[in-house]
Amino acid sequence: MDLSHLDHWHFECTEDVCDRLLGLVLEGKKKATSSSAEAYRNEGELLPQPGDMSVITDWAGRPRCVIRTKDVILLPFRDMTFELAALEGEDDSLDSWRENHRTFFLKDGEESGYVFSEDMEVVFEIFEVVERLPFPPLRTETAGDGQ
Repeated sequence: MDLSHLDHWHFECTEDVCDRLLGLVLEGKKKATSSSAEAYRNEGELLPQPGDMSVITDWAGRPRCVIRTKDVILLPFRDMTFELAALEGEDDSLDSWRENHRTFFLKDGEESGYVFSEDMEVVFEIFEVVERLPFPPLRTETAGDGQ
């Protein structure tokens, strides 16, 4: 599959969380993600649409899988339901989802130029993995290997 024409992106604002969420996607547990509609507008990007395909990378930018957007739901942060939040595969309760995503949106807002609020419009994207990309394991160095 030619990946050059697809958007390449990664989850989250930190390496640890990015790679943990990628792991959930590769395990089949994470089937959705959420972002701020205002961030899309501020960056001049179109909102995702059903049928869109993207390459998900790890923190280092290495392509790990291709996803296809199945559905996009726009709703205020305060109206999120656990039925939807559970599709993200990250939290055991709606309260946990709200706490974790409030933290994310506050940090992302600082970087992307928006202010988080309970009324903020969330872009909730439901996706499926259509291809896992071959990826060699990270090389671990051992003493005496000459490198």
